[in-house]
Amino acid sequence: MKRQNGFTLTELMVTIAIVAILLGIGVPSFKYVTYSYRMSSEINGLLGDLQFARAEALKEGSGVTVCASNDGATCAGGTSWAGGWIVFSDLNSNHVVDGTDRVLKVQTAFAGNTPDTLAASTNINWLTFNREGFATSAAGFNPSTMILKAPNDATKTYERCLVITAVGLLTSQNHVANPVTCN
Repeated sequence: MKRQNGFTLTELMVTIAIVAILLGIGVPSFKYVTYSYRMSSEINGLLGDLQFARAEALKEGSGVTVCASNDGATCAGGTSWAGGWIVFSDLNSNHVVDGTDRVLKVQTAFAGNTPDTLAASTNINWLTFNREGFATSAAGFNPSTMILKAPNDATKTYERCLVITAVGLLTSQNHVANPVTCN
């Protein structure tokens, strides 16, 4: 008698049960990793552009402004930074792209069907670094916090914040580790 190769129905059902258990454990972890990576990437993009603006202000010896922008050419005037932002040399310190000012960097809007929100705690719509690297904003020299929030994140698990001090110090933090700072 010739033996047949293959799986029995019992072996197949045990294998399917093991795969289902592993997926049940792995999928929520994968969701956390993808959300966390996206949020870190977005806040680090702003952090990098602010560090670039500060370095350019120090290098050029004149003001460099970062402002919320929806079109990549002019400042939006609003406080929602999720629509993108621009970095530009602000030679006359009026916080508007005009005359001899040149746009140095452009960040487009966050992607997705329900994009993340990014807003400053002190309602700043622009931030300027002077030739000494100090930061000023519409709120003055007060430390500001920009908070990045994921949609439908009631527990603030994925929330990230960027703290900007008057001396130009920039730090990125998450809500879980620093709930007081990220409010």
